[in-house]
Amino acid sequence: MIKSMTGFGRSERVTDSYKIVVEMKSVNHRFCDINIKLPKKISFFETTIRSYLKKYIERGKVDVFITYEEFGEDNVKLKYNRDVAAKYMSYFKEMADEFGMSCDVTPDVLGGFPDVFTVEEKTVDQDALWKILQTSLDEAADMFVRSRITEGENLKNDMLSKLDVMQEAVEYIEEISPSLVEDYRNKLTDKIREVLDNPVIDENRIATEVVIYADKICVDEETVRLKSHIGSTRKILEDGGSVGRKLDFIAQEMNREANTILSKANSLDVSDRAIQLKTDIEKVREQIQNLE
Repeated sequence: MIKSMTGFGRSERVTDSYKIVVEMKSVNHRFCDINIKLPKKISFFETTIRSYLKKYIERGKVDVFITYEEFGEDNVKLKYNRDVAAKYMSYFKEMADEFGMSCDVTPDVLGGFPDVFTVEEKTVDQDALWKILQTSLDEAADMFVRSRITEGENLKNDMLSKLDVMQEAVEYIEEISPSLVEDYRNKLTDKIREVLDNPVIDENRIATEVVIYADKICVDEETVRLKSHIGSTRKILEDGGSVGRKLDFIAQEMNREANTILSKANSLDVSDRAIQLKTDIEKVREQIQNLE
């Protein structure tokens, strides 16, 4: 199956003990670039999460947003640091004696100084927390991948229809090319007769000029390669998988062949078809940029 590089996935799990939300969204990128934003409490999982998600993602710029909240009164612990408070009081008394002042420090004032009271979060059970997080990541990633597949299939169908149009254009150019040489021969013969005013002309000279002209406008090699590239693109799309980079290269080759046909064109008909061919190739290439 074909996957787009644009996708979205979300998971929300709420229990009596916790709430965890995982959101994923992505846009086009040449490589796999995963950016993760998560609470400080579980920031130590960042590298693990990035490695874990790579089994779902091969290319694209992916933003992952994770929120985690625990419920319950025992999540935090308030700690009174007696030694720190004693140090403060010791210095206050020393200052009072030195300057002849009274020391009237009340508990509420003392408690407001740094580190007298500290808030400690309870120890996190990393294994249990990872199991919870892993389940949420899987749910969000599954939705994310499904959305990429849905859009990828739409892109695939659109490109296949464009390839059919391109195939018709190439076949038309192949069909019309021989008649262009014959038309040139007839025009050249008529022109020479008109200039020389002589019904008898040198057929060898005519043949030589026609051969030179035919060689100059011959696009057989280009059309054969174009048909091969179109067939390869269609097969790769049907086979599926991670095809973006491969198809991008083929699209560049198709554009090169179309440019050559356009440069050789000596007919308005062929020029129009070659221009349309280039336009369709560019449209396909734009779609390819969205594929993983």
